[in-house]
Amino acid sequence: MSVVTQQKDGYVLTLHIQPNATKTEIIGLHGDALKIRLKAPPVDGKANEALCAFLAEIFAVRRHSVVLLSGESNRQKRILIKQATTLPFSIIKILQGVHQ
Repeated sequence: MSVVTQQKDGYVLTLHIQPNATKTEIIGLHGDALKIRLKAPPVDGKANEALCAFLAEIFAVRRHSVVLLSGESNRQKRILIKQATTLPFSIIKILQGVHQ
């Protein structure tokens, strides 16, 4: 499975989530996934909501364009970012570091 897959309607991201962090940020790779630290706790869907809001912000899309495909109660998640035309620089930078 690829970290980022471009599809006709956007991008699918494979993620590894670390909830209860001191701040929300993308920190690099974790195996075949982007690792994201979330400030939100993994309680009552708060971490999933915080993740979707964070991704909507960095991809500059509306919140409803971020869809959780799998991993609702798991640290491993697949997310569809609909209507995204390009990857955020922070993700490009991480992916380029893998190939250098």
